[in-house]
Amino acid sequence: MITIISGTNRNNSVSAQVAKLYKKLLDEKQIESNIIDLADLPKDFVYTALYDNNGKNPEFNEFLTLLRASKKYVFVIPEYNGSFPGVLKAFIDGMEYPNSFQNKKCALVGISSGMQGAGLALSHMTDIFNYLGMHVLALKLKLARIEKNFNGEEVTDKLYSELLEEQVEKLIEF
Repeated sequence: MITIISGTNRNNSVSAQVAKLYKKLLDEKQIESNIIDLADLPKDFVYTALYDNNGKNPEFNEFLTLLRASKKYVFVIPEYNGSFPGVLKAFIDGMEYPNSFQNKKCALVGISSGMQGAGLALSHMTDIFNYLGMHVLALKLKLARIEKNFNGEEVTDKLYSELLEEQVEKLIEF
């Protein structure tokens, strides 16, 4: 099972659309996957599910259960203010430490409206996952100018499409 995480809590986000595309690519390869959209998180989870409250929020615990069922992950990470959304960090902080991600594997997909494709965000996330003991696939996608290269369902840039296919293959083998 591969869990795809849409890394923002913004409703109807491009991240969620890219997560659906990634799931479609995995489905085509007959790889079982699911999506966690951070827009579906309980609105109060930073107060009711983190730190001393870990395990006490039944709605948030559903997300923990989905994560526990996976050995591999795909994080679709939008660039926010030169890094990734704070809600993604809070979500990770809500996981059981250190076992939630230790010795598991992930792929990273960065998206941005600008020219860098969330490169700094992917670097920051790699540092966090390395600290948590998760293995990060070396091929990290940086999908820049996403509005020009993605129509909401398909990547319209040939190189981006090829890179997505390559990353899917590498993640399956990883």
